[in-house]
Amino acid sequence: MIKKIFFQSIFFNFFLFKKVFSAESGGMPQLNPEFWISQIFWLTLTFGILYVVLSKLILPKISANLELRKSLIQENIEAAEKQRESSEAKLKEYDDIIIKSKLKAKNIFKDAREKIIKDINSKKETLDNQIAEEIKKAESEIEVLKKSAPEKINKIAIETSSELIKKLIGAEVNNSSISAIVDDLSKRNGGKYYDN
Repeated sequence: MIKKIFFQSIFFNFFLFKKVFSAESGGMPQLNPEFWISQIFWLTLTFGILYVVLSKLILPKISANLELRKSLIQENIEAAEKQRESSEAKLKEYDDIIIKSKLKAKNIFKDAREKIIKDINSKKETLDNQIAEEIKKAESEIEVLKKSAPEKINKIAIETSSELIKKLIGAEVNNSSISAIVDDLSKRNGGKYYDN
């Protein structure tokens, strides 16, 4: 509203006074001392109104707007700083979680490795014991076979000899005489074959 009044007064100032724009006066009317008082009056009035309008209406709005912008910028800076601190704290927390997770995984791996090694060692011990028992059984069986082998070999030798003599001679021979010969040979040569 004040702006409208201000512009209207300027408009009327220039267009309502015909003397100002008349060519009859000759020369430039603003340089004519006759018009200086009215020019000073209108200059003072115009700049006074302009000053009042600027100081009471426009400048307070501008300064309020500047203060609002300044406070918004300050709030945004503070919010950004809080966000930066929050993100740094979260990054640190994330790094701590990663370090703890790596340490936990390392401990789990170490525990699992130790458990597996213990299991392997216990199974190896059990297997070694079973193998040792099997070896003992096999050695005892071999010992039994070793002890009974000369008798079986003598029996086989007696049967084979009697069959051969029967086929060669064509008559049956007494098994007791063949048995005595085989026993005699086995006693002389048995130590070399059976480690008696």
